[in-house]
Amino acid sequence: MEELKNQENVSQEAVDTELPLDKNVRLMSPTQMLVRRFFRSKLSIIGLVMVIGLFVFSFLGPLVYTQWGETDLDESGKLEYTTATTTYTVGGVEYTLHQTVEKTMKDNFLAAPSAEHPLGTDNQGYDVLARLMYGGRVSLIVSFMTVILLTVLGVIIGGIAGYFGGAVDNVIMRICDILMCLPGIPILLIISSAMDGWVSLGWVEEGMRIYILMLFLTMISWPGTARLVRGQILSLREQEYMVAAEAMGFSTGRKIFKHLVPNVMPQLIVQMSLSLGSMILYEATLSYLNMGIKAPYTAWGSMINIITTDPNILQNYLNVWVPAGVCIVIAVLGFNFVGDGLRDALDPKGRR
Repeated sequence: MEELKNQENVSQEAVDTELPLDKNVRLMSPTQMLVRRFFRSKLSIIGLVMVIGLFVFSFLGPLVYTQWGETDLDESGKLEYTTATTTYTVGGVEYTLHQTVEKTMKDNFLAAPSAEHPLGTDNQGYDVLARLMYGGRVSLIVSFMTVILLTVLGVIIGGIAGYFGGAVDNVIMRICDILMCLPGIPILLIISSAMDGWVSLGWVEEGMRIYILMLFLTMISWPGTARLVRGQILSLREQEYMVAAEAMGFSTGRKIFKHLVPNVMPQLIVQMSLSLGSMILYEATLSYLNMGIKAPYTAWGSMINIITTDPNILQNYLNVWVPAGVCIVIAVLGFNFVGDGLRDALDPKGRR
């Protein structure tokens, strides 16, 4: 009997000292759950490493690799020898004079990779590695600026269309339909041709050409984001919390941008991350067509453009243009992997 009593007392003490249930459970915030889901995917981690690596290479690389800058020409020169033949007659006798002429080239162009130039030089004598870093700055900054601007514009216009509906919605959606029918590349070709005249007249600086072109691209690319925001708001504006906000007398701007738009942010974040890859390709295409950054400045697309000047570079000087192509591929893949990881993290049911 005493043993039974002792066991009951021990059991009772264990119950008394047991922690409450809420103390044994680890609570996680929505942000922590999102981060945990994101890092479960190996592709998400790979994409994040690729994107961070490109930013470190482009923005911190020039601080380490300081021996050559973006516009620094290697003027160490090369020696070329040519033979000149001169014929003259003296006293009826014809003489032929052969002379070897030494010619010094000012720019050390198409130099092979070496300790001085790890990736060699291009067809004008610029260091390829240095221009690869500075070109990454242009490509990444332009892409991020374009995506942020078109997202802000799409959120504002789509939010207004989705909240008010009716005639406002119809007008905005018809404008979206018109803009979505416009061909982007041909319009940019026309604007770039006009910009050549603006540059010659001094209205536009040469270094601002690519930024102006991407601004025009933003003006015709926001309808996709606006349609996404409008569709989400049409389904959210009838929810109970919106009825409560209406009853409390909140202003229209507060209801749209504080209560509706934050609920659309998960979809917007995914679309922004996926759009970054597209903008990288757009910028590379413009620069490749010689409509973007021009010498002495550079971008990844313009570094590939030099293969159009000389077929010999395409075949025999892979070190000049292949690294830029590799960086473009890494950037597009990295942003797409991050976008896929965010989509799976924000909507885990979509993976099933």
